[in-house]
Amino acid sequence: FHQACSPFIQTARCYARAVRRKRKDIPSHLDDLPPTMLKKDYANVPIINSVDDVVKRLLSLEMASQKEKMKIKTQQLVEKVRRSPNDNGSFEVQVAMLTAKIRTYEEHLQRHPKDKNNRRRMLMDIDRRKKLLAYLRRVRYDTFENTCKQLNIQYTLPPPYSRRITKRWVVKKAFCLKVFQEMRKLKAPERLKRRREWQARARAAKE
Repeated sequence: FHQACSPFIQTARCYARAVRRKRKDIPSHLDDLPPTMLKKDYANVPIINSVDDVVKRLLSLEMASQKEKMKIKTQQLVEKVRRSPNDNGSFEVQVAMLTAKIRTYEEHLQRHPKDKNNRRRMLMDIDRRKKLLAYLRRVRYDTFENTCKQLNIQYTLPPPYSRRITKRWVVKKAFCLKVFQEMRKLKAPERLKRRREWQARARAAKE
């Protein structure tokens, strides 16, 4: 049967409730976007200046979603490093787009540190950006420096590869080379046959 609890037990139960921790306000890289700025799709519309203030608020970043703010932020980063107004696919532009995605992932993981799916995506984008920056550093160093400066990226050199040579590693490498050479010998007639067929088709096309 149900027995009424005394006031003392009720008070103790109230004290035993778990206290929710207040989440810290995590700074976002989207905070510098002014709320009065228009969304990307409505920024260049000619009649936007003649509409009502309520409509302007609805079309501004004040009522925008995270995805729409990300479009504006990505465009701003791309404008800093692009080579020309029509440049949409250079290495610098790709680095800028990846940087915006990586910073968004970092903020999300600060709030949800157990989100393994987004952590994996962030690490994949970081690896891809490292490869692009390494290529720029090797081919166009001035562009690499300007990209890192404009996007506020701290590039660290990869550690030099060093491996302790052991007898087991030497034997394994020799075995792998032997297997590779034997496979090449087995596939040599097939490669020769394909080459002759290709040469025959080329001669037939010329005739």
